[in-house]
Amino acid sequence: MVSSRNDCSCHWWNQRNCRYAIVEELAGLGATIHTCSRNEVQLNDCLSQWKMKGFDQVTGSVCDVVSKAQREELINKVSSLFHGKLNIFINNVGTAELKPAIESTTEDYSCIMSTNLESAYHFSQLAYPLLKVSGAGNIIFMSSVAGVVSVGTAGSIYGATKGAMNQLAKNLACEWAKDNIRTNSVAPWFIRTPLTEPLLSNQKFLEAVNSRCPLGRTGEPKEVSALVAFLCFPAASYITGQTICVDGGFTVNGLLFQGP
Repeated sequence: MVSSRNDCSCHWWNQRNCRYAIVEELAGLGATIHTCSRNEVQLNDCLSQWKMKGFDQVTGSVCDVVSKAQREELINKVSSLFHGKLNIFINNVGTAELKPAIESTTEDYSCIMSTNLESAYHFSQLAYPLLKVSGAGNIIFMSSVAGVVSVGTAGSIYGATKGAMNQLAKNLACEWAKDNIRTNSVAPWFIRTPLTEPLLSNQKFLEAVNSRCPLGRTGEPKEVSALVAFLCFPAASYITGQTICVDGGFTVNGLLFQGP
């Protein structure tokens, strides 16, 4: 997410529901937003939908975050739009390859690492001067519970990128606190999106997922976007360097013994 001083904003990539919900959450709170996708058709479709909902302050660019040059071009565009200042930057891109470690290739590793981690690191570097100038900057990393505990379905490379992202949030929180920049990581469990629907449509898999979640259900995009919005606003001004799980209790669930 990106924003100008006295506005909020957000950064949305090519996976809809959670990203879409974050845009709408902040736009509904009055945010001025610039978003992106590598898919121009999908981007324009979303921009049209938001315009029909009255979110005229949402704009967007085409950007493939794997490309260093396109990352730099996007930040230059954002700097121009928001007059060199950002309040919020949300690193909100992700991909995964659901393979056992022994079957993962060097191409899998390179793709997932560059998409999930390298882009987040470089974008944070590029956004830093704009966040510093704003006087009250916020970075949110969209992580996963796969970076906190082992989640076999996600794949080892994906989990490694999200674990590194959580650590990056801690390091930047300490390094950039002097510049009044807060950095946090949001780690969802299974959220109902088009990306997860193929898995969750399998009844046995869904039952297994729900059985490990104390609240007994999957999450909704709105439950993620609400936390993101909270972390971006003054109410969270003393929260930095944290990995906050949106998981219905999944990551704290142990053995539940109910007796014979």
